[in-house]
Amino acid sequence: MGPMTASPGRRVLLAAPRGYCAGVDRAVIAVEKALEQYGAPIYVRHEIVHNKYVVQTLERKGAIFVERTEEVPEGNIVMFSAHGVAPVVHEEAARGRLATIDATCPLVTKVHKEAVRFANEDFDILLIGHEGHEEVIGTSGEAPDHIQLVDGPADVAKVEVRDPSRVVWLSQTTLSVDETMETVDALKEKFPQLISPPSDDICYATQNRQLAVKQMGAEADLVIVVGSRNSSNSVRLVEVAKLAGARAAHLVDFAGEIEEAWLEGVSTVGVTSGASVPEVLVEEVLAWLSERGYADVELVKAAEESITFSLPKELRRDLREEAAALAAERGGSGAVTDSGE
Repeated sequence: MGPMTASPGRRVLLAAPRGYCAGVDRAVIAVEKALEQYGAPIYVRHEIVHNKYVVQTLERKGAIFVERTEEVPEGNIVMFSAHGVAPVVHEEAARGRLATIDATCPLVTKVHKEAVRFANEDFDILLIGHEGHEEVIGTSGEAPDHIQLVDGPADVAKVEVRDPSRVVWLSQTTLSVDETMETVDALKEKFPQLISPPSDDICYATQNRQLAVKQMGAEADLVIVVGSRNSSNSVRLVEVAKLAGARAAHLVDFAGEIEEAWLEGVSTVGVTSGASVPEVLVEEVLAWLSERGYADVELVKAAEESITFSLPKELRRDLREEAAALAAERGGSGAVTDSGE
């Protein structure tokens, strides 16, 4: 097939930044390095990041994703996802004689540490986030007696605290900035002495991706967000696009999910991707659009990103040996699964 030419009046606005954030990049590389260093299988508790393509790719390489720590056979290696886990999960791994790799995003770890500090100071902690999200479950587990979840402004009316002068808010890092601040404003109205965290909990990558979508949403007839439906930050990008003025916005995992009907009467298509999405999936969407006359691509740049995180320290140890030693504490009752055959 020869090179595509743009149809008159048809263009694509491509958001920058988009796709992988530093925490996701670190977590995915951690799984790949663990498989390379220790061999398969590497068990991962929950999806390492919320993206169907990434999970399927890692499964083909030998990663095994489980929902519960108890599903991992004794004497094996288990990795905790980028969303973080509660202290009880670390305890479960220790009881199960498992070697662990903690791939929690450092920005999520920061929120965990804030929760512990404020709980130690006997504050009531109002955690803004979505019920059932792994990050919320992990953070809440750090101080369950001090934390109550606030799932948006509508939840504020039912919030009760022991001492209105000793209340602090924290938040799930992947939320919409606007949504979070709307909830904070409602909480401050109810609790005027509410304390804010020492630094903004909303992830820099979440903010930057939303900012780029806001900029292009005002010009786009249609915005396509590449990301999975269980990815909180990807779902938010769809909402932000609509609020910014886009006539329509849709979330897709793959280019093949785009419907031709969406392009009816559309001259400008905005394209972005959630923080868990590899660039190859965006490239496939751009190719799909190009084949339909949308070959003129303009970059909408909202911010520069240069943040990187070092890999989990556990990757510098011989974890297979540690796992075998842990299993041997019970007289060798749990054999380490061999990756070879």
